[in-house]
Amino acid sequence: MLQLKNVKKDFAGRPIFNGINWHIRPGDRIGLCGENGAGKTTLLRLLAGDVSADAGEVQIARGTTFGYLPQDGLEHRGRSLFEEMRGALAELLDMEARMQRLEEAIASRHDPADLQRYAALQEEFRHRGGYTIEAEIGKVLRGLGFAEEDWAKPCEHFSGGWQMRIALARLLLQRPNLLLLDEPTNHLDLPARDWLEGYLSAYPFAVVLVSHDRFFLDQVVSRIVEVWNGTLTEYPGNYSRYLEERDRRVAALQEAKKRQDEEIERIEAFISRFRYQANKASLVQSRVKQLEKIERIEVPPARKRIAFRFPDPPKGGRVALTLKGAQQGYGDKTILRGVDLEIEKGERIALVGANGAGKSTLMRLLAGVEPPRGGRREEGHNLHLAYFAQDQAKVLNPERSVLEEITSAAPFDMTPRLRDILGTFLFTGDDVHKKVAVLSGGERNRLALAILLLRPANLLLLDEPTNHLDLQSKAVLLDSLSTYRGTLVFVSHDRYFVDALATRVVEVGGGEAISWLGNYEDFLQAKSAQGDQSHSALRVETLVEEGTVPSVAKEERRRRHEERKDQQRLEKKRQKELAEVEEEIGRMEETQGGLEQQMADPELYQDPDRWREISARYDEVREKVDGLYRRWEELQAIEAEG
Repeated sequence: MLQLKNVKKDFAGRPIFNGINWHIRPGDRIGLCGENGAGKTTLLRLLAGDVSADAGEVQIARGTTFGYLPQDGLEHRGRSLFEEMRGALAELLDMEARMQRLEEAIASRHDPADLQRYAALQEEFRHRGGYTIEAEIGKVLRGLGFAEEDWAKPCEHFSGGWQMRIALARLLLQRPNLLLLDEPTNHLDLPARDWLEGYLSAYPFAVVLVSHDRFFLDQVVSRIVEVWNGTLTEYPGNYSRYLEERDRRVAALQEAKKRQDEEIERIEAFISRFRYQANKASLVQSRVKQLEKIERIEVPPARKRIAFRFPDPPKGGRVALTLKGAQQGYGDKTILRGVDLEIEKGERIALVGANGAGKSTLMRLLAGVEPPRGGRREEGHNLHLAYFAQDQAKVLNPERSVLEEITSAAPFDMTPRLRDILGTFLFTGDDVHKKVAVLSGGERNRLALAILLLRPANLLLLDEPTNHLDLQSKAVLLDSLSTYRGTLVFVSHDRYFVDALATRVVEVGGGEAISWLGNYEDFLQAKSAQGDQSHSALRVETLVEEGTVPSVAKEERRRRHEERKDQQRLEKKRQKELAEVEEEIGRMEETQGGLEQQMADPELYQDPDRWREISARYDEVREKVDGLYRRWEELQAIEAEG
């Protein structure tokens, strides 16, 4: 349906695409991947016709319709939400108007030709879903999180994130046969992402998308196209399979390049040796031509794996923080009513719920930023709390550079690693010398998160820490939080991140906060077992209607779910043993210290029996401490391997 032939594109004098060839077929599900700045958005815009190629051809099949969703910047005004949705269906509305005119003509003229035209038009109208316009609009709006009371609101009353949801809803209702989506999940909460995942999985036409949501890519796409160094490389399968296949391909390319470099070195050595010998001139020329014909192998850069480890958290009590009967609201609006929540040491709690349900309000109560209207907030023993708010970037000093700002907040022993840590959060090269004042909103958020994670804390409260991070940065953050030995409460709209990290889910909504053990997958299964499919009913309904429920994908999800559960059980057991070993080390070192004080007393040596008893006891304790430290190191090594 669309083909690129030897397409070239430069931007500000820098080549973005060096003669790419690519074919998009009807029904394709393609995810674009690559480093920031590789050209993914440029490729989408080129496909959509927003930018033109500098050279080459873009061939489009007749009848191809396009729908393009940029990352942001769209705004709708002048109509109510529902009317805006109806406006997206202009062709159907035009057909409806023509049918009405024909009905009037038939009633007055009784012309058989009018009847024939009406029958043909009616059949096309029915085939394109004309008789279910309002039902389809309602399904899409509900799926994307719009409440029915929102449908009559003027579009200009919706904020930027909701404006992008309006734009996405319009595109889905138009049903173009090539859907181009740039970060479609950026402004969606988890329930809306679940619904969109199902909708796109059942979409009957081609989809090309960019997303930093790994779970979403795994469920929706069947082909990955990697954008790198001006070229496109295709990988069959979803994102997880792409990671495996890419590693294999890069390893093979590295081996091939090594052999090629050896061959080039051998040819160059021959040319250098015999260049000035007349009787070897023809052989030298042959080697020169051979060298010119060699197509040099280029190897994609190895993904820099940065291991960021949190500072060891201060020791705290069994219970980190408690809310008892907590109430909160603003003006006449009540957000939380009588919330009871106990957060125990070592837990990783995900707060989930629709946008506006009260997740950030609950976070502020936990952080102590806002006092509750009613009820109590009680801190556990020796609580050291770090809180990342959605507007955390406001605390940054705009006059400092990125490097100066993080250096001013970092513990001394972390200073040598600050550039690596900044690289994790997408600040590379000269970016570290930029003034905070010139950073974008996303860049300031990333810097604020990097700074916060440097501080020793035994309770982390993170409100949407994955916003504005790419897939690799999310992976680094996930690895770091997985090995963090403190307690964690977080909000994230990244399904893979929540599934991999959470040991408990707290569902926030209707003024309540209800706990569910396990991760988000466990939460959905538990809700479904109770007959409550509010988080996934629309998604399942769409798939069933289209007749494309992906049983293989469900089996794969079930298998991964069981693997995660096994890993979580092992990790919980390891964490428990680690805590017990640390406590035992503390007790035994205290005993060892007491024995050392006794052995330092000169009077002890006046009583040989007593001295032998204390000395033997000291050797026994020291041996136990050594054994405990060996076990502690083994447990830490298991953590590092994980």
